[in-house]
Amino acid sequence: MTQVQPKQPAARLNNAQQALEVARQLAQQFRSGAAERDRERRLPHQELQRLFGSGLGAITVPRDYGGIAVSSAVLAAIVATLSEGDAAIGQVPQNHFYALEVLRVNGSEAQKQRLYAEVLAGVHLGNALAEFTSKAAHQRSTQILNGYLNGTKFYATGALFADRIPAAARNEEGKEELVFVPRHQPGVTVIDDWSGFGQRTTGSGSVEFRDVEVAAEDRVPFQTAFERPTAVGPFAQMLHAAIDQGIARAAFNDMLDFLRQRARPWPDSGVERASDDPLTLDRTGRLAARLAAGDALLELAGAAVDTAQQHPSAESVAEASVAVAKARAWTTEVSLEAGNLLFELSGSRASLREYNLDRHWRNARTHTLHDPVRWKYPAIGNYLLNGVLPPRRGTL
Repeated sequence: MTQVQPKQPAARLNNAQQALEVARQLAQQFRSGAAERDRERRLPHQELQRLFGSGLGAITVPRDYGGIAVSSAVLAAIVATLSEGDAAIGQVPQNHFYALEVLRVNGSEAQKQRLYAEVLAGVHLGNALAEFTSKAAHQRSTQILNGYLNGTKFYATGALFADRIPAAARNEEGKEELVFVPRHQPGVTVIDDWSGFGQRTTGSGSVEFRDVEVAAEDRVPFQTAFERPTAVGPFAQMLHAAIDQGIARAAFNDMLDFLRQRARPWPDSGVERASDDPLTLDRTGRLAARLAAGDALLELAGAAVDTAQQHPSAESVAEASVAVAKARAWTTEVSLEAGNLLFELSGSRASLREYNLDRHWRNARTHTLHDPVRWKYPAIGNYLLNGVLPPRRGTL
């Protein structure tokens, strides 16, 4: 059994309010260097060490295991806040919390005791889920045979920075497991080959597993989390919605700052300042209202996820999936709208190297492609009109 140590000891947070305040403080720090990190593609190694050293990585650990078990709505608010500061940093812990949710619903008592203790100490979990070779996102060819793991992953967000890399793989019986692989286990290679034009510093590269010996204690059942009603799927999507909401807020706030301090309206508009232009005021007010709606939808989604976690059933999980799909579809559209409006009202200057404000649109356009939003509205409508329960998977 391999015990993994964090890069640095983590602080212990006492309650949800403290966690929210720490997230706000970190987001403010991250914001100051976000444009430069994106421009230079400078990976946020030190920033992520601060994040996981702050204790935020352990906020979903159940109270019975020493954590504070924040509500899903609070977790979503924290992820949105971090993403507002730097969208790439905000995305990295999404898979960390996702792996902890799989551990919560499918891990053995011994696995929970050991892995929760590591996370409380500051261990960062990455991910190795997606594959190029499969026909669909939920199909994997990575295998465990005779205790050895082999396969290649991509879109492995966070793996480059992590202490463990939870990897999806099929076992000897063809059932999928989530293997909590130590980052520096022999045979593990993390490749920094992510070259997206948005979310440039998430480290979402590739991971190769070549005859990696895996301990039985690190193997958690994965497939069964979707074969029965659990909140794993909507929980994951809720965090993606929070990332998009954070991107939208960042674009909106930078737009306000740009218009107040620098921008001028068109010469024939009849006003001296962009902040006095009635058309600008109208578009700004409309987007502010849509952002507030996104916050409300996230809170409702979080409450539905909490209910599904505490009282899992086919109906409660379906209601959580639908509530989250509403939030995810909405924040997808609003994050893109915010990036577009930033360009529209600030002009081509937004993309100047000095400002690098175009990163918000690039981040939204890239992250919102994580899974097709076009699936969500039909699933919502089919549930409401026909009572058809949405599929249980991590991409709805």
